[in-house]
Amino acid sequence: MSLAFSSLPARSIKPSLRICQTSVRYAGRDAPAGDPRKEILRRVLYPSNLRNKSTPTGTWRSDVGRALQHAIPSVQAHETIERAWLLHQRHVRRKREAELQRKFEKMKEAMDELYKLDNHLYIEANRPEDPRARSAKELELVKGLRGSERKAMEARIRGLFPRELRVPTDTPSRLGWNYDWQPIRPTSPS
Repeated sequence: MSLAFSSLPARSIKPSLRICQTSVRYAGRDAPAGDPRKEILRRVLYPSNLRNKSTPTGTWRSDVGRALQHAIPSVQAHETIERAWLLHQRHVRRKREAELQRKFEKMKEAMDELYKLDNHLYIEANRPEDPRARSAKELELVKGLRGSERKAMEARIRGLFPRELRVPTDTPSRLGWNYDWQPIRPTSPS
């Protein structure tokens, strides 16, 4: 008989109840005297850690240990649930790997077709490029720029989304819309 499937009664094996005794350290800190709305929100979202009452957000509940013991009465049940979870994760991982393999095969087929159709385009598509390298024309262009335009040009990495484009927001800029803005267009190396 294995030790994992012992015949001990379920009441004699008690899981640790330390899970329900974790504390929220920042709940008792005083916020600096500023906007009182922040303090009110903090108190509502993170109530103090009093051990004599349950909190609505679930930071501490007195009945968690009993609920866990009632839901999972034995070590065997807990191990079975853990094995089932690991099996589920393995299935998800294999499905993801199969999808990636399928995408890779399709990409490889497309590159082989491009090689058959146009060798020059295939070479250009597979040419390694140093994103930090600048052509002589680009270096001359950077010398003539100042301030934020120069920073934008120096920080730009070819092939990536432009950093100077802002993320769309709900509120407009404090400065308003810049109608004269023009993107910096480096001349392509020929």
